[in-house]
Amino acid sequence: MHPALTRENTRLGVVAGIIAYITWGLVPIFFKQIAAVPADEIIAHRVVWAMLLMTLIIGCGRGFGEALRVARLPKQLARIALASALVISNWLTFVWGVNNGHILETSLGYFILPLFNVALGVLVLKERLRPLQWLAVLLATSGVAIEAVRAGGLPWIALVLAGTFGIYGLLRKQLPLDAASGLFLETVCMTPLALVWLAWLAYSGQNHFGAGPGLLPARDLLLIATGAVTAIPLLLFAVAARRLPLNLLGFLQYLAPTITFLIAVLIYHEPLDLTRALAFAVIWIGLAVYSFDLFSTSAARAAVTP
Repeated sequence: MHPALTRENTRLGVVAGIIAYITWGLVPIFFKQIAAVPADEIIAHRVVWAMLLMTLIIGCGRGFGEALRVARLPKQLARIALASALVISNWLTFVWGVNNGHILETSLGYFILPLFNVALGVLVLKERLRPLQWLAVLLATSGVAIEAVRAGGLPWIALVLAGTFGIYGLLRKQLPLDAASGLFLETVCMTPLALVWLAWLAYSGQNHFGAGPGLLPARDLLLIATGAVTAIPLLLFAVAARRLPLNLLGFLQYLAPTITFLIAVLIYHEPLDLTRALAFAVIWIGLAVYSFDLFSTSAARAAVTP
């Protein structure tokens, strides 16, 4: 049941949403601090520490009842496992992209995500698009095509990020779980693989955790912090999603890739030539068209609702 649409709840939702999306936008700076650690090891730590944090949060809250109820259903458990595979693919691609100088392409992935979700609704849910939605998708496709021509191949990082997170979102809508219980079960599914991989790295002498001087060097603390970086913004997003209308939440989601884009260009000086700028501009126009359609449709529905 969603909280009442009061001024206080709306204000709380906006604050929580802004903090969540700003955090996601700034995340590349965090991962750049541990760029010496391979992406697979970072993700394994991210899974383990996020699972421990979510266990603590759920244990101190309403308990594990909802998560256990869903986990006992084989069909739902299979969906959770598939969602886990999509999430770990998304995380691995994102961290690898950030730490290998492709922050701009990661921002591109999350800029096209809303329009990918629209296309996914047509292909999977058989939804019918309004004319402006068709135009927005066409513009996004054109932007990706321009970037593909510039790079001499498809922008695979952007497409994998948009694809995995888009399909993940579709799966999560079909699961009767809130964000906390969902993330807990997803990390539980991923944890055995993560622990096996970390054990192998330690056995083969390739691990970076605990390899520095001192009891807990800065790099180890940052690897532990990946759990909080994963869980906290998602929980804040859940607060926002329960309290804000879809059009306002959809507008806030552009904060993260915009911040990431600025970080890539202004801090890490990734190349932004004219062709690449054109690709982004076309996608931004598509997002503007999509946002206009979303707001105008919501306003029209509100006008006829008694």
